[in-house]
Amino acid sequence: MRIGERIHNLRKAKGVSQEQLADMAGVSRQAVSKWESEQSIPDIEKIILLSDYFEVTTDYLLKGTEPVEKAAEEMKEVKEAEPKLDAKLFSTAGTILNATGLVLAITIWIERCMAYTAGVGIMIMFGGTGVFLTGQILDTKDKGKAKYLFILWNVWILPFIPLACCFNIVDGLLGGYFGLIAPVPMLGNSFFTFTCYWIMYIAMCITADFVVIRKKI
Repeated sequence: MRIGERIHNLRKAKGVSQEQLADMAGVSRQAVSKWESEQSIPDIEKIILLSDYFEVTTDYLLKGTEPVEKAAEEMKEVKEAEPKLDAKLFSTAGTILNATGLVLAITIWIERCMAYTAGVGIMIMFGGTGVFLTGQILDTKDKGKAKYLFILWNVWILPFIPLACCFNIVDGLLGGYFGLIAPVPMLGNSFFTFTCYWIMYIAMCITADFVVIRKKI
C-alpha cells in the first residue's frame, strides 16, 4: 500500500470528503485528489498535519509502519480471538481416568486378591487428577465450570480406595488381626462395622457435593 492509498483509506475511515480534508489541510480538493491518486505527495508540513488529524504516526503515512503499541494491541486481539481449549474436556478426561483406575483396581482385586491393586488404582487416579490440573494450568476456557464438575464427581471416586484401605486395616486391628490392604471395604469383624462404614462414606460424599453445589466452587 502506498501513501496515496493510506490517505484515501484514512479519509474514508474518518468519514470525511475530499473537500473537507482539503479545507482542514488548507489545500484545494484537486490537491487531495492528486495525493490519493499518487500524482503528487504532500510536503512534510502537510504530512505532520495529516498524521495529527488522522491520529496516526508520520511513519505510518510515509512508510505504512504501524506504531509498536498498536501492533502489540492488534496481536493481543488476534490472540484473544483464537479459539481456546475447553477446560471441561480435561475435567471429563480426568474423571474418566479416575473412574477407570477405581474399576480396574476392584476388578484385579476380585480376580487376584493382591494388595498391589490398591496402589495401581491410586496411581491411575494421580494421572487423572493430573489431567484435570493441566486444564486448569493451561490457557483454557470455562475453568470454573470444569473445576465444579470435577469436584462434584470425584468426591465419590478419589477417596474410595484410601478410605477402604484405612477401614480394612483399622477393622482388622480391632478384631485382633492385620486387616487386608484392599481397594474395597471388606466384611471383617462384623456386619455392623461394615454397614457403619458405608453409611459414613455415603453421608460424607453427599455432604461434600452439597457444599460444592451450594458454594459453586
